[in-house]
Amino acid sequence: MTNICAELDRSPATAESAAACSRGDGSANAAIEAGRGLVVGRGDAIVAAAYELITEFGLDGLSVRAVLKKTGLNRRSFYERFSGKDDLILAVFEQSLQALAAQCRQLIAAKTDPLERLRYIVDHLVLGIPADSIDPARGFRRGAALCREHMRLAEARPDELRVALRPLIALLGEQLAAGVASGQVRDRPPERLAALVYNLVSTTVHAAVLAEEAGANPTDRGRLAEDIWEFCLGGISP
Repeated sequence: MTNICAELDRSPATAESAAACSRGDGSANAAIEAGRGLVVGRGDAIVAAAYELITEFGLDGLSVRAVLKKTGLNRRSFYERFSGKDDLILAVFEQSLQALAAQCRQLIAAKTDPLERLRYIVDHLVLGIPADSIDPARGFRRGAALCREHMRLAEARPDELRVALRPLIALLGEQLAAGVASGQVRDRPPERLAALVYNLVSTTVHAAVLAEEAGANPTDRGRLAEDIWEFCLGGISP
């Protein structure tokens, strides 16, 4: 496995920051920004390592020690960016959902009907968008782990989880706002409708995934996506 942070501690930004600070001149601000960039880069590498560990081993394999071993960073580097494991998992959600929202936005760009765009997003929240070539068992293990953490953090860290969800809720809200403007969606605050749609989708999918993990028969995701969309459509129609 490649050490994904092997060069961070030798980044030119580190030397530049030290030199600028020693000069004590106006370049100190640039040094501060360079230092911040280094911390952000380390944070991204830590999040990537956490995502890989969850995929490979589930939540049992995710620990600060395991992340540090995988990245080659020390504890100080970790705690410069995260206060603990919960902060790291929230960052995994935030980056994953940002990527999902950006991917959905790109895929719906050519569609003109707001309800068609909304259905596309809902379907892909249920069915998933293939993002890598991992085998289904590992993908399911990662999905089940993140489902459990989503539900736990909704109770333990609700404000931070809402921040992580913001890009996806905003994307849903944009489609609903366009639907309100065109008369296809009832005249209600789009942000509120978006939260309701997301909560319906996430709660239903989480329940299905965790039931399968416990031994239930696999859910027909295509049918589940259709049922969820019909329910959503009934709730948002004028």
